[in-house]
Amino acid sequence: MILEIVLYPDPILKTPTQPIERIEEDIQELAQNMIETMYAKQGIGLAAPQVGSLKRLTVIDISEEKNSPLVLINPYVVRQSGSQVYEEGCLSFPGLYGKVERAAEVDVEYLDQAGNPQKIQGATGLFAIVLQHEIDHLDGLLFIQRMSPAEKLKHKKALKAFENQYKQKQKSLKKTKL
Repeated sequence: MILEIVLYPDPILKTPTQPIERIEEDIQELAQNMIETMYAKQGIGLAAPQVGSLKRLTVIDISEEKNSPLVLINPYVVRQSGSQVYEEGCLSFPGLYGKVERAAEVDVEYLDQAGNPQKIQGATGLFAIVLQHEIDHLDGLLFIQRMSPAEKLKHKKALKAFENQYKQKQKSLKKTKL
């Protein structure tokens, strides 16, 4: 099932997630729905808060074929080194792209869907960027918070537009509840 993407500045996007205690059917279903949603929205990564869940779960697929989804449960960056600047986008900020500095190489520990501990060692390039971007989502951090002040200033107008759209949506939701 394709899920609705939560858009900035919804507060859930800045809320840290809770570790998953047990990997049961609900987690498997959420992971599958997130994979379908990521593909449907032409994304290369998607974190649970972006679909309204505060579970520590993310899915990633940077392959050209879009047939190699990686499900990471309770992921954490355990080592990082170097730095690289990359222009990032985010499904929660449609159409917005900005330069972000991140580690050039990372190691990540996580659980797979069977609950087995796994480790990604020496991830670099786009894979390292996406891992950090998605794990940031799980910690309540957004890529705009990683932008330099000058880079963020370039996007001030677009961010304000997102905020205004969110306010309008909230107003219309309140009206329909009355």
